[in-house]
Amino acid sequence: MAERGAVAAGEAGLALTVAPFGRSLIAATSDREIQTMSMPIRRLAATLFGATALSAAALPALAETVKLTILGVGDAYAFAEEGGRGGFARLNAVARAERAANPNTLYVFDGDMLSPSLLSGFDKGQNTIDLTNLVPFDIAVPGNHEFDFGPENFLEKMKASKYPWAAINITNADGSPVEGLGGVMVKEVGGLKVALVPVAQDTTPEVANAGDLKFLPTVDTAVAAAEKAREDGADIVVGVVQTDMSNDRKLIASHAFDVILSGDDHSYATAYDGVTAYVETSMDARFLSPVDLTVEIGQDDDGKRTIDWVPAFRFIDTASVTPDPETQAKVDEFQKQLDESLNVEIGTTEVPLDSRRNVVRAEESAMGNVIADAMRAATGAEIGFTNGGGIRADRTYDAGLKLTRRDILTELPFGNVTVMTELPGSQILAALENGVSQVEKGAGRFPQVSGISFAFDASAPAGSRVSEVMVGDQPLDLDKVYTVATNDYMLAGGDGYAALGGGKVIVNAGNGSLMANDVIDYIAATGKVTTGVEGRIRKLGGN
Repeated sequence: MAERGAVAAGEAGLALTVAPFGRSLIAATSDREIQTMSMPIRRLAATLFGATALSAAALPALAETVKLTILGVGDAYAFAEEGGRGGFARLNAVARAERAANPNTLYVFDGDMLSPSLLSGFDKGQNTIDLTNLVPFDIAVPGNHEFDFGPENFLEKMKASKYPWAAINITNADGSPVEGLGGVMVKEVGGLKVALVPVAQDTTPEVANAGDLKFLPTVDTAVAAAEKAREDGADIVVGVVQTDMSNDRKLIASHAFDVILSGDDHSYATAYDGVTAYVETSMDARFLSPVDLTVEIGQDDDGKRTIDWVPAFRFIDTASVTPDPETQAKVDEFQKQLDESLNVEIGTTEVPLDSRRNVVRAEESAMGNVIADAMRAATGAEIGFTNGGGIRADRTYDAGLKLTRRDILTELPFGNVTVMTELPGSQILAALENGVSQVEKGAGRFPQVSGISFAFDASAPAGSRVSEVMVGDQPLDLDKVYTVATNDYMLAGGDGYAALGGGKVIVNAGNGSLMANDVIDYIAATGKVTTGVEGRIRKLGGN
């Protein structure tokens, strides 16, 4: 087996810096790690220059140095930039530049592109396939969102791709391989045997429509495959994985990998513990971090091949990247297509709808009911819960009006995602109290609900305003655990909704679908809106 980095497993501790997506962040390493990273170079220097008493003939042969670049990306949903960052035109520009700068470049995708986005709600993710085909990956791992439209759609999109998809832990129900879905890939790069170990998220069947596909355990399957690749003679073992941070830490700690590129968490992070280099690959290609490995191929005194390497992380803020012209032209086409698609009628409202600011922030709203009902229907939750401040069109709709996709997007412009959690009744009550705690100020936290009804008295002290809470036709049980559909902003504590946190999250922000798409699908399913204001929220007292 070829030697790996110079540090034994467990000798150096992991220093991992992570920040929520969108913040400026570059991960740091400890002083010990910095020292460790330089050990192979120092060792080589000592070998070449420290033993001056030895004859030239006694010195080992000079090592061959290879620079290997690995660029990873994942969680790329939006075809266009946002705020001057990200989008496929900038991503493809970076990928082309990296390959031009170093022919020994591997370009990998670690999951989630077919959904969720506004356009994917119409074309089931074909736009992302068309855009990535312009600059193909060396390997792509399916994320949970690849299955939002069912396994048949994923298989169709996989066949339309000009690059290979692979995952070692996805099989058919009977354990047989999925046709067209590859396994471990070994590539010859600059004289190196590089094993790419592709692994999907094993929770996919819980959060997406994976049909009868079987997902083996992410961590155990990945580690076993990495160790086997090493035994089979791989010089460098790279994990391309779609999984959460907790599993990432286990994969790093296994020391089975030289490099890990991971998606799913929507964060950007880098780390190096002296054995494994790690990148969490951000979201929508807004921030990218190519990893440059300086690899020395040598021989020991017995003539055995040796491999030593040191990593260097580069941070690319795509705000500074000029979009790739070919890709930008395609993006512009999709933008026009999206604009046309948004004008499509989805149904007729048979009741008046009201999304005026003073209504959605103070009382039950028919538009709020539609949105909350759609969230609950999309998840199967017992309770639907959204903040009135997220409903933004500030208008009325007469009965008989035709609703379009654009109407819904105008109502829900923030790109929030539908999530689901489990909470006891006591926390649900606390959430309702928060929702009405600033109703007299017109605060955006006012709740619009589904599956639950309540009364409130705005004249009572904040925190003691809610009463008569019913879930369906039963009183709220403070000890019972309920499933609650809400949006990712509220689940994270937005608008003061700390009470929605701390429960078991069943569908998180990375696994959920766009609220707007859920509402569009909900209305389109029947072609009409029939639910108006029906007494879900009742005002008590004099205010």
